[in-house]
Amino acid sequence: MPPTESRRGGVPSVSTAAAAAPPAPALPVLGGKKSSYRERVADALRAALIAGELRPGEVYSAPALAGRFGVSATPVREAMLDLAKEGLVDTVPNKGFRVTAVTERQLDEYTHVRSLIEIPTTAGLARTADPVSLEALRPAAREIVAAAAAGDLIAYVEADTRFHLGLLALAGNAHLVEVVGDLRKRARLYGLTALAESGRLLSSAQEHLELLDALLARDEEAVRGVMTRHLGHVRGMWAAPE
Repeated sequence: MPPTESRRGGVPSVSTAAAAAPPAPALPVLGGKKSSYRERVADALRAALIAGELRPGEVYSAPALAGRFGVSATPVREAMLDLAKEGLVDTVPNKGFRVTAVTERQLDEYTHVRSLIEIPTTAGLARTADPVSLEALRPAAREIVAAAAAGDLIAYVEADTRFHLGLLALAGNAHLVEVVGDLRKRARLYGLTALAESGRLLSSAQEHLELLDALLARDEEAVRGVMTRHLGHVRGMWAAPE
């Protein structure tokens, strides 16, 4: 079978049949400093999975994915094993890894739990968060906007995760952050590709800056409104299939 490669949202998605690929740039540092390629690759793979760059039911080989990220197959294989432990992929002997399917009901349940946690917690930060700590999140918010403008879905998802988990961390409850982080890993945002191509993803990205401004203004109701609208996208336009 000849090599196959599809491009979605400006980021190549390589199937199990993919072989030689053009030289790829070095894997970017995702989510801050990482101690190994394995962790960096795992972050990138999770983001690709959430954004729909890796599709349910498809089998991806470690060498093909390694070509995408410009690293050797070993850290990719190890990272995929980490994702398998998390239930995000299944191993396929002698072939690679198959992305686990998630039902619409599961996605609805994940989003419901997230809304119960994130909306009141973030709204409460309008009263308690240190302005300096809030401003420290502005670079991540700008990264989200830049990624949306560039159509870089993997960078968008990674920066979005870093922003929201960093924001929740200001509430001082590490277990809460862990729970939301796990729910975010299981999300599927297949509508991002079409939104990026149409330019509509940029308006959603700018909500992160709007949220920060509302928090800094100590406007709890405005924060609640932005968060309610923002999380609504998860099962709305961000989730719509191409």
